[in-house]
Amino acid sequence: MTSKVLEKKKILREKCKKRIRSQCNGSATKPRISVFRSNRYFYAQAIDDSRGHTLACIDSAKLKLGNTKEDAGKMGAEFAKILSDRGINSVVFDRNGYVYHGVVASFADGLRNSGIAL
Repeated sequence: MTSKVLEKKKILREKCKKRIRSQCNGSATKPRISVFRSNRYFYAQAIDDSRGHTLACIDSAKLKLGNTKEDAGKMGAEFAKILSDRGINSVVFDRNGYVYHGVVASFADGLRNSGIAL
């Protein structure tokens, strides 16, 4: 891809990210789960927007996992354990400008299957 195409793709993702972010807001009892995916790894964090603090985080690099749907499902189950240990049962899912498909959807399904309400 040329640099112009990549730049336009980046700008469109940022616009979508801002639109999504304006609609979801997290609190201490119902935090916002923000996800980030790179070509190699997948990251997620639970954020309390009222205080601006990260409550919990997980990344596939530390778990020795990749960026596949199966690994994202495992990460969702592991992250659900971390959240339930901290007393969090429901969250707001922020897909961070990514399409709700593939790895992002698999992570959300892993959370749901482990008892976290999205």
